Amino acid sequence: MIIKYETTGHPDKLKALIRQICGEQEINGLLILSCDANQYTAQTVNPIIKTIDLPLFGGIFPAIVHGKTILNKGNIVIGLNNLLKIHTIESLSDAQVDYEDILDEKISDIGKCKTMMVFVDGFAKRISSFIEGLFSIFGLDINYIGGGAGSLSMEQKPCLFTNEGLVEDCAVVGLLDAHSGVGVSHGWTLLNGPYRVTESEHNIIKSLDWRLAFEVYQEVVSAHRKQDFTPDNFFEISKSYPFGIARIDNEQIVRDPVQVNPDQSLVCVGEVPEGSFVSILNGDNASLIKAAGTAVQLSIDSFPISGKMEVLFMIDCISRVLFLEDQFKLELEAAQYQDLPLVGACTLGEIANCGHEFLEFYNKTNVIAVL
Repeated sequence: MIIKYETTGHPDKLKALIRQICGEQEINGLLILSCDANQYTAQTVNPIIKTIDLPLFGGIFPAIVHGKTILNKGNIVIGLNNLLKIHTIESLSDAQVDYEDILDEKISDIGKCKTMMVFVDGFAKRISSFIEGLFSIFGLDINYIGGGAGSLSMEQKPCLFTNEGLVEDCAVVGLLDAHSGVGVSHGWTLLNGPYRVTESEHNIIKSLDWRLAFEVYQEVVSAHRKQDFTPDNFFEISKSYPFGIARIDNEQIVRDPVQVNPDQSLVCVGEVPEGSFVSILNGDNASLIKAAGTAVQLSIDSFPISGKMEVLFMIDCISRVLFLEDQFKLELEAAQYQDLPLVGACTLGEIANCGHEFLEFYNKTNVIAVL
């Protein structure tokens, strides 16, 4: 495995990194992590990536991580010597698509795959359905790690790298013949609830206990924060108050509300099933920073004895960065382990299976994989 990075985001710098790694021996594929502030478009990067002979995949994220540094501009290119195959799954918002059928057809044999890296368009409407399809077809025979690409502008646009160019509303799946251990932790605690989701549509919560979703949410958050909570300051305040979907014998699955609609419905990153129960969560800097260390230890504990640890790969929600602000550096420090390099992305949702448990699409969560 070879890791190279640069901090300008200029397309020529990305091209140079790719060329350097492609010139190395025993590299079978490329993983590209880029920043949204690079302002890449199909016109600027497709001429670069379409000429690469090696299989490649990856995404454009609000920020990326290298060591103890968060990069808001630039690129990380990772040369993989254990990449088996890459698949692109389209139409991640189409209500008519059966993802189990598509996955069963396109990825009929995972062969020697031990770890699956999965990146999705973070604004696709059926991410959870796709994740459920993955788990239904492949189960727990392999580990999963990945997350949602996209922009904090909340505009859906091409954000995933493939050999055919930048794409949107898709998932890209990389099969790796690599041992891994995965740790998941978030540090959020119960504030109020649970509430029954009485009306929802994909990632939009319309009502809680038959009341307008924002009305319920606003009431709880305003009382706890002791200040007015309105659509005008929604994004600034909501980052401290995610939803938690109840799971039996497991940490709650966090959902990040990112927008309030004129009809008082709440837009979340990831689906919230109608009929499920959600609680309103809260946390502080100390609990979130501690969670990063917990995720690292869980990943180390679950790594196979027969494997050789080479890198820590972090998938960390961008909303944790916004919440912690300048103290996010303490979360990065907590995520270090011995002399292993740390790389990763700050995402719009996180994809992982925690140990031998169900595969999930998380929000506001820290996921660490040791590869």
